Amino acid sequence: MYALLKPIHSFFAYLVLITLVLALLNAIRGIFAKKEFGATDLRLSLFALIFSHLQLVIGLILYFVSPWFDQWSALGMKGVMGDASARLYLVEHPSMNLLALILITMGWSLHKRQTTSGKKFSRIGIFYGLGLLFLLSRIPWSSWI
Repeated sequence: MYALLKPIHSFFAYLVLITLVLALLNAIRGIFAKKEFGATDLRLSLFALIFSHLQLVIGLILYFVSPWFDQWSALGMKGVMGDASARLYLVEHPSMNLLALILITMGWSLHKRQTTSGKKFSRIGIFYGLGLLFLLSRIPWSSWI
């Protein structure tokens, strides 16, 4: 199952990053151009949210079937935290990505409560942007690209 899920997780990572960047750029453009928040803006933000959540589900399944998960038993907490690679895959990557997803979800939820387009764009821009930064900070670049 790991051999099947790892490439899917990597492929969805591209989709998540692309849609998040597009949603962020769209929000920035909407703020500075003072345009109305329309159906296209909503869909772009929604696709970024959906792809992010799908990536989380795939990532959680992958986490528990991955060979890295066995390191918890083999090394224990102290050993995992002492090994930079194990710490990245078992602690940093999952926790930062979960925080990123929380921020993205907050941005989506907060934008729905706003009545003006500028505030809608700013909520999407701020929270999706922070989520994107969190995602980019903990991608295991050496094994991904």
